[in-house]
Amino acid sequence: MTPRVESREKVTGAARYAFEYPVENVAYAAAVQASVGRGEVLSVDVEAAQRLPGVLAVLSYENAPRVESEADGELALFQSRTVSYRGQFIAAVIGETLETAREAARLVRVEYAAEEPDVRLRTDHPGLYKPDKVNPVFPTDTELGEPEAAFTDSAVRVDVTYTTPAEHNNPMEPHTTLALWDKDGSLLLYDSTQGASAVQATIAKVFGLDPTQVRVISPHVGGGFGSKGMPKPNVVLAAMGARVTGRPVKFAVPRQQMFATTGYRTPTVQRFRLGADLDGRLNAILHDVVEQTSTVREFAEQTATPTRTMYQAPHRRTSHRLVALDVPTPSWMRAPGETPGMYALESVMDELAVVTGVDPVELRIRNDTDREPESGLPFSSRNLVACLQEGADRFGWAGRDPAPGFRREGRKLVGTGVAASTYPAYQQPGRATARAEPDGTFTVRIAAADIGTGARTALALIAAEALKTDFGQVRVEIGDSAFPRASVAGGSSGTASWGTAVVRACESLRGRLNGEVPPEGLEASADTSAEVKNRDEYARHAFGAQFAEVEVDADTAEIRVRRMLGVFAVGRILNPVTARSQFIGGMTMGIGMALMEESVMDDEFGDYLNRDLAQYHVPSCADVRDVDAFWVEESDPHLNPMGSKGIGEIGIVGAAAAVGNAVHHATGVRVRDLPITPARLLPHL
Repeated sequence: MTPRVESREKVTGAARYAFEYPVENVAYAAAVQASVGRGEVLSVDVEAAQRLPGVLAVLSYENAPRVESEADGELALFQSRTVSYRGQFIAAVIGETLETAREAARLVRVEYAAEEPDVRLRTDHPGLYKPDKVNPVFPTDTELGEPEAAFTDSAVRVDVTYTTPAEHNNPMEPHTTLALWDKDGSLLLYDSTQGASAVQATIAKVFGLDPTQVRVISPHVGGGFGSKGMPKPNVVLAAMGARVTGRPVKFAVPRQQMFATTGYRTPTVQRFRLGADLDGRLNAILHDVVEQTSTVREFAEQTATPTRTMYQAPHRRTSHRLVALDVPTPSWMRAPGETPGMYALESVMDELAVVTGVDPVELRIRNDTDREPESGLPFSSRNLVACLQEGADRFGWAGRDPAPGFRREGRKLVGTGVAASTYPAYQQPGRATARAEPDGTFTVRIAAADIGTGARTALALIAAEALKTDFGQVRVEIGDSAFPRASVAGGSSGTASWGTAVVRACESLRGRLNGEVPPEGLEASADTSAEVKNRDEYARHAFGAQFAEVEVDADTAEIRVRRMLGVFAVGRILNPVTARSQFIGGMTMGIGMALMEESVMDDEFGDYLNRDLAQYHVPSCADVRDVDAFWVEESDPHLNPMGSKGIGEIGIVGAAAAVGNAVHHATGVRVRDLPITPARLLPHL
């Protein structure tokens, strides 16, 4: 039970975030957003803005520094007149103060040749197409057997469609960059990012620099949930402003502007068909997904991929279709793909349980498998059944009435639901150094990121174990691209990837020490590229089960989650304190997905209408009454030196389905369009 090593810095305010670094002669940037949903900029009138005292520069397509042609479309800032979506950054002001920059940005006048934007996702859109792959490199479609015929011939058939809305990541710390150019042409960035190495490589390409000319410092990050996993326009804007003015420039994206410029989870339309025999054993699974991308850059979420992993059925098909709309580019949001995909899969499994009369826990156990159904690979470990059984015992599932709408307490309708969870156990190559200091302590360096997950603490525990020394003797330094290259804090792969590099560096150091430290110290390094590439072929996944109890007001349709329980099988737990926090955080986010979170698109103007935390609702303490998480002991020798699986994302996977299934059990009403709001539920009560 190890507390976070940086906890004192954070609670005392000593931990510095990107906007807080003190630099001399700093200037501030403010962005101008497009006010049309599609079209072309005809002119940018900056006269009124430039008359304002303290304005240093106004950037637009007319005068912005050029970037390399292969730059990501979202990062090719101010490179053309084209407006691809409402809210796109089309100009920026650099001022002596933040207030000056923002007031001057308000004074910039832009004339457009506007066109009507196409912003609505629909299954009959004429622009639907099959992408070459889905994030990151998965096949777009898969098919085994004869799924259509098998579904038609099944004794029990369920054919339903689920929708999930656009959702925004909304980390507490906004996307922020402080940029400084040196006289030698090198660029220093203090950036709020999930991957300093990734920002270094990407921004070097954007500005035509060698990666060694870019340094990214990011020791503390105030959340990201995937939105900071790749550089966003704020980084380029700050760097451009600093180059033009010759001064350090800070730019923090205001909350209202984040909804158009920092990514979001794509909305989805998912048609699910299950064919089974009378006792609920699956014969056919068909999962067809429609989702959106932008005209700027393709992003195809891998929504149907968890269906390829979960349950056995001889006949199966998954597909993804995409349409490019005049909207911002969707991106990663906590467990992209698995979160919306498992919501649909675990909801339709509940519907199958109702139709067949099989208990929902038992139905999942009956359809368990010891091999990944589509690849045929054996699982390195799969303890889904153990999670379901232990969760059912802890939750008190045995006393559940099978009939929906049965339990009533005054005005309250009460019900319970279950859903399974899964997430891949990824591992990426990386590098680390371990140094024995003359004073007997050790320093480990790696360009990892701690976005609030406790990564520093986990890596210090890993290093101490590998060095066979006390935890307090190890200092871990992260969040700097000058340190050995590390993968992004994403895909629940951080600890597995960085930890392997740390273990190998520490093992190398121990092998060279021979019990003594030279007066000047001693350092060893490791690169895990070959080790990761040569791993044995296994299907590596984490699994879990989520249980929820809800109460629904019969008169108002207000929903409250009374209690929620998650049980997970995720390999070895390295630090129970931070692990439990990750599980509970993910489950809480799943409650938000089920009941509250929805970014509403304005069909006429092409912009999200709710653009702050007063209108985009996330759970508060009153919404999360009793959430708890446990895990089953799991030994898996096929993972990494620590025997661990990622835990940052599996908590949200399946959580929304568990809540939705509980709402159905309470009311007898199946709401298939998230979020389940009183407006959607009340007409059916």
